[in-house]
Amino acid sequence: MVFSFLRPITQARSCFQRPISSFFVREPSSSASRIVPTPLVFVSATQWDQSSSRQGFAVLAQMYSEKGYTSLDADLSLSADASSVNKMQDFESELKSVVRASFNPFPPVFFARGAACLITQTYISSNPASGLVLISPPTSNHSLLSTSLLSHALPEFDFEPKFPITIVDTPQGMANLQVAGNRLAKDDRVDRIVVNDVEGQDAFVKIEQWMDEIGI
Repeated sequence: MVFSFLRPITQARSCFQRPISSFFVREPSSSASRIVPTPLVFVSATQWDQSSSRQGFAVLAQMYSEKGYTSLDADLSLSADASSVNKMQDFESELKSVVRASFNPFPPVFFARGAACLITQTYISSNPASGLVLISPPTSNHSLLSTSLLSHALPEFDFEPKFPITIVDTPQGMANLQVAGNRLAKDDRVDRIVVNDVEGQDAFVKIEQWMDEIGI
C-alpha cells in the first residue's frame, strides 16, 4: 500500500490566543496517474462539535490522494466562550490564514460535514473557492439551537452559488433538507448526490465524478 506524505503546517501563537488548530497537507501519492492542480480542503472542528464533522474525512482524503489530489486537513479550534457570530468569524479567519499559507493560487474545493458546513459557508460567502461539498449539512442554522453548538441563532446564509456546490446525503437526509425548506437543497443551481452511506465507496466515486464534471 502506498501512503501519501503528510506535511504539517505550524503557526506561531502566544499563550493568550485561542487553542491551536491542527493542519497538515496530504501530498498526492507517487502512484497517482495524474497530479490535480486544484487542492481539496477538508474542514472540521472537533473541539466544537465533538468530532462528528471529522467522521470519514481521513479515509476520504487518503483515497483522493491516491487519485492525485493535494489536500489540506484543517481541524479548527476557537475560544470556548465565543458567541455564535464570533465563532464563525474566528473559524473563517483561521481557515483563511491557513489556506493562504498552504496552497498555490488555485482556489480550493472545500469539504465539510455536519455543523462544519456552517464554517465553510461562512468562508465562501466572502472568499474564493473552486467548489463546495456539503456532506449531511444541518437543515438550517436555526436547527443547531437544539444543540449546545450555538448560543444564538445565526442568520441563514444568502450567498449566491456562483461556483459549483453539491450536497451529499442519504435519501432520508436529503428528504429532511427538502421538508425543512433548506435553501441550497431547493436551488436548481446546486447539485445533489444521494448515497446510502456518506462515508462509503459510492460517495467517494460520485464526488470524484462530480469534480470531473465541473472541471477539477
